Amino acid sequence: MFPALSRRLAAACFSLTVLVGQEHTPQNEKNPLAADATAVESGKKLFGQACQACHGGNAAGSDRGPALATGIFKHGAKDGEIFLNIRNGITGTQMPAFQKLGITEAWQIVSYLRSLSSSTVKVNETVPGDPKKGEALYFGKASCFRCHEVNGRGGIVAPDLSAAAGTPAEALKNKILKPNELIGGQKGPGMIEVVTAEGKTITGLRRNEDSFVVQISERDGSFHMLDKASLKSRKTIETSMMPANYATRLSGEEIQDIVAYLKTLTARDYAATVRGDLPAGGLSYERIRNASKEPQNWLTYWGDYAGKHFSQLQQITPANVKQLQAKWSVQMPGDSILETTPIVIDGIMYTAGMPGQVFALDARTGMQIWKYQRTQKKVNAFESNRYNRGVAVLGNRVFFGTLDAALVALDRRTGRPLWETQVADTMEGYSVTVAPLVVKDKVIVGVAGGEHGIRGFLDAYDVVTGKRVWRFNTVPGPGEFGHETWKGDSWKLGGAPTWLTGSYDAELDTLYWATGNPGPDMDAEIRKGDNLFSCSVLALDPATGKRKWHYQFTPNDSHDWDANQDLVLVDRVIDGVQRKLLVQTNRNGIFYVLDRTNGKLLFGKPYVRQTWNAGFEADGRPKVIPNTDSTPEGRVVYPTLVGGTNWQSPSFDSSNGMLYTVYADGAERFIREKSVYEPGKAYWGGRSVATGDKPLAGIKAIDTATGDVKWEHPLSRGSLAAGVLATSTGVLFSATAEGNLIALEAATGKYLWRMQTGATTATSPISYAVDGKQYVAIAAGQVLYSFALPE
Repeated sequence: MFPALSRRLAAACFSLTVLVGQEHTPQNEKNPLAADATAVESGKKLFGQACQACHGGNAAGSDRGPALATGIFKHGAKDGEIFLNIRNGITGTQMPAFQKLGITEAWQIVSYLRSLSSSTVKVNETVPGDPKKGEALYFGKASCFRCHEVNGRGGIVAPDLSAAAGTPAEALKNKILKPNELIGGQKGPGMIEVVTAEGKTITGLRRNEDSFVVQISERDGSFHMLDKASLKSRKTIETSMMPANYATRLSGEEIQDIVAYLKTLTARDYAATVRGDLPAGGLSYERIRNASKEPQNWLTYWGDYAGKHFSQLQQITPANVKQLQAKWSVQMPGDSILETTPIVIDGIMYTAGMPGQVFALDARTGMQIWKYQRTQKKVNAFESNRYNRGVAVLGNRVFFGTLDAALVALDRRTGRPLWETQVADTMEGYSVTVAPLVVKDKVIVGVAGGEHGIRGFLDAYDVVTGKRVWRFNTVPGPGEFGHETWKGDSWKLGGAPTWLTGSYDAELDTLYWATGNPGPDMDAEIRKGDNLFSCSVLALDPATGKRKWHYQFTPNDSHDWDANQDLVLVDRVIDGVQRKLLVQTNRNGIFYVLDRTNGKLLFGKPYVRQTWNAGFEADGRPKVIPNTDSTPEGRVVYPTLVGGTNWQSPSFDSSNGMLYTVYADGAERFIREKSVYEPGKAYWGGRSVATGDKPLAGIKAIDTATGDVKWEHPLSRGSLAAGVLATSTGVLFSATAEGNLIALEAATGKYLWRMQTGATTATSPISYAVDGKQYVAIAAGQVLYSFALPE
């Protein structure tokens, strides 16, 4: 796939180190001391010795650590998750690792923390009452559901009760009857009332607050992010949002029935959450389809379905771009750098962090609204892509993939999980690093693992249920079109991964997705043939996954030239005819222009030095220059293994027809070696080595009608991942590998401005606006930044 061999080996070695040093206890493990009465006392003593300095006496909290007495644990509330946080610490916080605590001692602390929010930890206690009647009351007469959710059904203002059984029956009953009493010596989430500058009164739950901004959720679920300086008044409400009159509204028997129902809720149940009716609204398919009408938002990974990665916002211009300054930053520490591209919807940014993390942020201030974190259920010691490139949103659902090859749906309003579907087996080398793409009622997701002997595919899942609707095998099996292009059984390990987000034409109702290298990467001898559909673009029916057409850029590739680069959908005049085009700067060094209605190659033109292609046949097939494949002795070929470009975002400006792209120009020696396949491990079939000449690198502007390069701006260091963003005012933003965010004049490539972020950049900038103010956001290292003009 995209990284150089040295990077892959380093990543694999790092993953192995992490696995060996990783705590053996899974996050879902139950506390083995939960029934041990002495564990609480022992845990209390240990807490005083190890934890009290930060978390306060009785875990009441302090300015150094949050309160832990309410039963609310933001970094994982399961027994095993709390245990792991004690033993391993929490990255990005002041919580250190307590590895010297024994396993038993850590479980004792868990027991003590559990005891603070309940008199006894009793999940399976027998209680009187009728659970079925209690459920009817909960969702009926008692109206508990208006604020509290159970398995995706109900309100989102108050705590989720999907795992209420962990609280003793007596404590549940007391909370219903006496909602204003303290819990474990602590108040519950605070109520607040504010009056805005316009005179509007807002009363609700204080979700988050700092010295400048406050977030409030009203009882109906309405969410507000307010500048405190603009408020006319603000006051704290001491009483709970929960009604205090249940003792008179309900009989003792009815209250007991509700408690009995709550005691049946042992954990969030995916079988139930998929049936939960999320409210209408959120981001609709029609809004995504017409993304150009909402330039203030960034609705998909590429900004729109067409893969243009372009901003129509006009506040930042060549004249004022030098005034840009950082407005906010959010740290997302982990064990790798960020490769995420955020999306922005109506002032809220949704973004992946480190693998397994998803954040909802106030796009104006960076303040966190919610965070979801999922620990890998399985870790392949040889995984080599510890990244997540982003999320997709439809309606009130957020979708993202995991390193252990699952697809997860979250509630957009809360970050709570709705369903999880296993896409493939990570122990065979599969992972999901791609930002999914939502088309109508389906979420499309591809897989990574091209260097691990996987058999690639592209999947579509129902957005509501998470059930797979179709699968297209990018390495065709017996009876499938293209199977004969693989020698013997080589198709079983054929690669052709689908690890970067595709594009969609709503008018043609066609999904376009590109594929990666065949496997093993550099040994084409054992898989003689074209090796469809590796290094190709596929045009598919999004409803069925059926192939409409395909075009293969590099048949029988032995250079690791994945074709997963952005597929940009463009309408332009070619040879005097208005055409629907698909254009791509390919890793193999050729700029391609296809007719996207039928896959016909209109022309291909090198944009960097390449020595493998002598032109094209009438049917579009490349004329491969003899003796340019890898050999045991090694052959020097242009371009390098990382290619003329890679997965970093290009940007297309419809007003001038220019495609701006990052490029690398150099050669590499490709060596074929025998590899033995072992499930889940690297299966390269060779290696590549540098020639000693430093590759050229920079940014180019390419006329999509002719393939001519109009200008180029050199960079001192090439990148696999740092891309560009053009804007309608003629400013071109680009990231550089060494951590600079730069601005160029789009017409000429002239330098305008830069900001050094202090860390490696491995993603591309985006732009959005909130309340009329334009921002430019990008991740660098383990920090997400947003820039804007001064007030």
